[in-house]
Amino acid sequence: MPSIVDPGFSRDTRSRATKSQLCTLMSCKSLLAAVAMLWVTTSLAAADSPTPPNVVFILADDLGYRELGSFGQQLIKTPHLDKLAKQGMRLTQHYSGNAVCAPSRCVLMTGKHPGHAVVRSNKSTPPEGQWPIPDSDITLAELLSGEGYATGAFGKWGLGGPDSSGEPLRQGVQRFFGYNCQSHAHSYYPSYLWDDDQHVKLNNHPPVSGHIGFADGDDPSDPASYARFKGQDYAPDRINAQALQFVKDNKDKPFFLYYPTVIPHVALHVPDEELKQYHDLGWQDPPFVRDGGYGYTPHFTPRAAYAAMITRMDRYIGNILNLLDELQLSDNTIVIFSSDNGTTHLGKEVDYTFFRSVGELRGLKGSLYEGGVRVPTLVRWPGKIPAGSQSDYVSGFEDWIPTLMELIGKPEDVPEGLDGISIAPTLLGKSQEERPYLYREFPSYGGQQTIRVGDFKAVRQNMSKGNLEIELYNIREDSGEQNNIAAEHPELVAQLAQQMEAVRTPSKIFPLIPLDAPARKAKKR
Repeated sequence: MPSIVDPGFSRDTRSRATKSQLCTLMSCKSLLAAVAMLWVTTSLAAADSPTPPNVVFILADDLGYRELGSFGQQLIKTPHLDKLAKQGMRLTQHYSGNAVCAPSRCVLMTGKHPGHAVVRSNKSTPPEGQWPIPDSDITLAELLSGEGYATGAFGKWGLGGPDSSGEPLRQGVQRFFGYNCQSHAHSYYPSYLWDDDQHVKLNNHPPVSGHIGFADGDDPSDPASYARFKGQDYAPDRINAQALQFVKDNKDKPFFLYYPTVIPHVALHVPDEELKQYHDLGWQDPPFVRDGGYGYTPHFTPRAAYAAMITRMDRYIGNILNLLDELQLSDNTIVIFSSDNGTTHLGKEVDYTFFRSVGELRGLKGSLYEGGVRVPTLVRWPGKIPAGSQSDYVSGFEDWIPTLMELIGKPEDVPEGLDGISIAPTLLGKSQEERPYLYREFPSYGGQQTIRVGDFKAVRQNMSKGNLEIELYNIREDSGEQNNIAAEHPELVAQLAQQMEAVRTPSKIFPLIPLDAPARKAKKR
């Protein structure tokens, strides 16, 4: 089995180590003084303070803004998440880090918005993995590990392949189980998953690729032709079991459980037993047959499959919440649920119109319009966060590091140079000043840039062709971004254009054309 660590650098060493950069968090202190202060602080905390709260961060993959019952979904069953919403707070204007997987997760883990984050788009690093976050970045997992938390990640990582600076065991994660690579995660019936730094084999013979089509002679109208897209060993089952075990193993000390589930990202792979409840509804559900070889694996009932995947995810989350109750940990655990971006744009596979996946919002995955980046978000901390509450405070993934560090009582340990703000006052039911701005850029899907200040949002599209024209929307009055009011507010447009330039730094790896490189010539039609 392959090893992804340097010789002599054991898992135990990695688990105990933190990066040298963490020392800079305690400025003007010598190392010895810092160690002494940490010992005294830890001793006093143990004697006089309750145990710091556990943190559970659950991240769905491509879940749309309106795909939970608590956010208006009418067709897909999400009872556990709906219960979570009643027990905590709904954040109705929360923004993912970006419009696709890797750059969104980079914002979450590093607290830097897409104009400062290293990873700004999906970029594969064969044979496995995505462009890595550098060693110099301090992740949420590292910060919590440095505060004495057990840290585990279970699901899809996507921030650095094996042997890179970004692989999870080198970024503060002490226990990892799941997929390192996003492409590998396109299959729910793979041949292996990562168990820390080793492969663990799954009982799929053969494994089911996320991109195979019908065999020669298969009849797409015959349900039997879809058997080749089903495996025996469903990877999300394995991942959920390991996440539950992590909670059990660390129930007597503070822990950070990061659970980036692969659901509901296509391919449409889900066990048959989960499908039945949706088959019985009698939906008109034409097969997805992968015309022209485009898309992921075919499915005979794609609407039922997509709904069943989300319900399966809800069940996994219910397992975690129930275990917290069973172990009497719920009252001292902060639970956060969100999504890495909006619903997939692959409409032949996922019928986002049928499900009204993003509701009134414009845009899907890959878009910086609201539907691509505004995501359903829930936060629960019993006795601290008001039950059944909601907030329309504008917030984003870059806010979670300062927020969580404040909630666990360590705001002074937030690294300098981050872009997020603490939304702890909002979560605790207190008033909070409006954030200065929320910025997003995405060099792919034509090249896009946005900034939101108050109710106004500036949007640039098709930048790769040299377009710098700004659209302007009043999000509070026009959340669907249908009425471009740029012509009515030229001074505001000019101001926001200047601000978009001021809040970012150029990237050679992920250039935003034409700001960081020449515009591409449009193809002649």
